[in-house]
Amino acid sequence: MTATLPAPRDALLRMAVGFTGVLLMAACASTPPAPSASMQAAQRAISQAEGAEAGRYAPTELSEARAKLASADTAAAEQKMTLAERFAEESRVEAELASAKTADVKARAVNDELMRSNGTLSDEMQRNPGDQP
Repeated sequence: MTATLPAPRDALLRMAVGFTGVLLMAACASTPPAPSASMQAAQRAISQAEGAEAGRYAPTELSEARAKLASADTAAAEQKMTLAERFAEESRVEAELASAKTADVKARAVNDELMRSNGTLSDEMQRNPGDQP
């Protein structure tokens, strides 16, 4: 009779190990935490772009950044944290692109003004001096 006791004990041990494995797999497959840091970074990038007047110089990119941040919020509310993280990162990148395009447009405007000023100075220097003391 002692030979039959180990078999049920082995079966229970196997079930316990199997159950523990299932629990571990379920724990690993749980929802990742909300991407709050990424979403905050995206919001900061959008605020910086707005402060740089991206709404005027890069409205498409700024609008896209806002839309992707809204999508990230929606995905986070639906517990789709991986998707929320991706949307938040895309939002940040779009906002940074809007800022970069805004800086480029402003720099080109300053450059154009300097070129016009240089042209005016060059014209002044080439004019007949007229009456000189």
